[in-house]
Amino acid sequence: MIQYKNGKDLTAEHLSQVFQNSGIKRPYQDLERLQKMIDNSDIIISAWNNDRLVGVARAITDYSYCCYLSDLAVDREYQQLGIGKHLVELLREMLGVEVSLVLLSAPTAVDFYPKIGFANSDKCYIIARER
Repeated sequence: MIQYKNGKDLTAEHLSQVFQNSGIKRPYQDLERLQKMIDNSDIIISAWNNDRLVGVARAITDYSYCCYLSDLAVDREYQQLGIGKHLVELLREMLGVEVSLVLLSAPTAVDFYPKIGFANSDKCYIIARER
């Protein structure tokens, strides 16, 4: 049974494992950077199978107008069980209807997001990170 938690009660090691096991492109080997990602997030909702982190939604928001969903990752062994969709639903419940939810999709996930209510936009611009 999957349990969902809201909070930063996960370690950089947990986050590293779920990133590595999900296939999402993140610096999973850089634990110091992952810890900064945890520490500076406004919202982290996690999915657990006992003591194993199997999914995470990590977001930055003003809680009023906009929220950037910077990570949505689910361990490959647990994909297609509705965990990612449920993480987004929990995030939206927390934010309320006045807050838009924005994300940049990994190329392998572009077909997933419309299935859970996201609309594609051609209005996104990005200055990419250098590392």
